[in-house]
Amino acid sequence: MSGEFIFGWHVVEAVLKREPERLQQVWIQTGRQDKRVKGITAALDDLGVRWSVVHRKELDEKVSGVHQGIVAAVSESREWGEDDLMAMLAGSDKPPFLLVLDGVTDPHNLGACMRTADAVGVQAVIVPKDKSATLTPVARKVACGAAETVPFVRVTNLARCLRTLKDEGVWLIGTAGEAGSTLYQANFTGAVALVMGAEGKGMRRLTREHCDALINIPMQGHVDSLNVSVATGVCLYEALRQRLA
Repeated sequence: MSGEFIFGWHVVEAVLKREPERLQQVWIQTGRQDKRVKGITAALDDLGVRWSVVHRKELDEKVSGVHQGIVAAVSESREWGEDDLMAMLAGSDKPPFLLVLDGVTDPHNLGACMRTADAVGVQAVIVPKDKSATLTPVARKVACGAAETVPFVRVTNLARCLRTLKDEGVWLIGTAGEAGSTLYQANFTGAVALVMGAEGKGMRRLTREHCDALINIPMQGHVDSLNVSVATGVCLYEALRQRLA
């Protein structure tokens, strides 16, 4: 058996629904016999995927995190690259709506950003391969299944990818505390990519230089910044409000 472990009910159900061929084996904690368990085990039986009921200690030994009583061994998911992204955008009849995370390193933040991206209809999340969190089991758990629905694109050269997006008519809106315009003055209605910086440091210089516009989130209290996943959620929902209107 080769691949990785995933855990949490939402994550396992998302793989079961969308990529069942990846499932290799599933372990469920003793003591649960509810409808959710029966539904998953019946689906696993139909697929011919092995599953077993084990004590919590065995699940604790397999993964680090709150597994909720279910762990699955899966084959590695296909990694998206820049060519895959461009092919996907070319085949879509919707104006691009993308999220770029420039160096977000905390898997919890990445998972939360993926979950919000799925909720608002983002077509892909783009990150650099270096100095950036990947879809670890923890990130997938926090994403609650969104990591299995939203393409996660890792690019070798983020600046080059941003240039390509600009050439394709995508408007790049970056976030920076010192920006002169606010989130609510930005136009998110067309082909757009929201660019968020890393925890603490914000966007790198080259990333900032490729943005067509810089915006800030108005802050009325004593703190001067938001957690990156919270800030991403605030910005993405303003974008969704405009796009729905």
